[in-house]
Amino acid sequence: MKLKHVLSLTLIASSILMAGAASAEVKIALVAKSLGNGFFEAANVGAQQAAKELGDVKVIYTGPTTTTAEAQIEVLNGLIAQGVDAIAVSANDPDALVPVLKKAMQRGIKVVSWDSGVAKEGRQIHLNPSNNALIGETNVKLAANALKALNVEKGDVAILSATPTSTNQNLWIAEMKKVLPKYPSVNLVTTAYGDDLSDKSYRETIGLLKSYPDLKVIISPSSVGIVAAAQAVKDQGKIGKVYVTGLGLPSEMAGAIKSGATKSFAIWNPIDLGYAATYLADDLVKGTATKTEASMGRLGKVKLDADGSGAMAEPFIYDASNIDKFSKIF
Repeated sequence: MKLKHVLSLTLIASSILMAGAASAEVKIALVAKSLGNGFFEAANVGAQQAAKELGDVKVIYTGPTTTTAEAQIEVLNGLIAQGVDAIAVSANDPDALVPVLKKAMQRGIKVVSWDSGVAKEGRQIHLNPSNNALIGETNVKLAANALKALNVEKGDVAILSATPTSTNQNLWIAEMKKVLPKYPSVNLVTTAYGDDLSDKSYRETIGLLKSYPDLKVIISPSSVGIVAAAQAVKDQGKIGKVYVTGLGLPSEMAGAIKSGATKSFAIWNPIDLGYAATYLADDLVKGTATKTEASMGRLGKVKLDADGSGAMAEPFIYDASNIDKFSKIF
């Protein structure tokens, strides 16, 4: 056989092997509610950690620039056209995303929702960051503790949520309302929506302070909203008169703790959440997940209920005693 023929065959064989190696790579899209959000950027750190551990996984971190279902659907259609193996999405709307995610699953793409869920018909697994009931009660308990710190027996409390259609926010708010009889000091007066946007959340907080002059606590179960609300309280000279609490990132809330705008707040580890969501997606792609449990890597197994939903961990409380330690981590 001539040398050039041998070289040609060698090149062809190499190309086939390279193509096979490339096709073996599992492409998982981690879809945020919106880009530029510290919570989701931290989740991406965890997702990339999982990809490195797994070795054969590539994580594509993406999301819309606005917190709307329409913008997220556009991103998802692009991922379907790209031919990813799995989509792990934190939904801006539980129902509006179902048709596009059904299309993804019909094409063999595995779908996980995490943080903010998709209706059962639009995904295979949903990973709650924690138990919804526990998250709801934690928020109300934090508000009650803030009222106690203000020496108030019963005080007006408002909720500053993300979008009106945000799955997880609405579930948590519903759970908050369920436990209000257990916390008689908490007088819930209204719910406002900042759409997970800093400027709108800030303006909504100003509006709450003006509309409810006796307001004592603002609960924001949004990592964007809680930072904006704390800044508004500070700017309005309300420190020591109004406390902000809810769910936030230690790195973003350290200043609020130190200024006194916030007494305490809670969150799970978003790095772990992105990490776990990536492992779940990989488990589905490789066919190793079952109807009752799936792998979260170093975090262990998640138990799944009849709807394919599971919870990662309990929320953790942050205050002046531990904020310096955790603000250096995430």
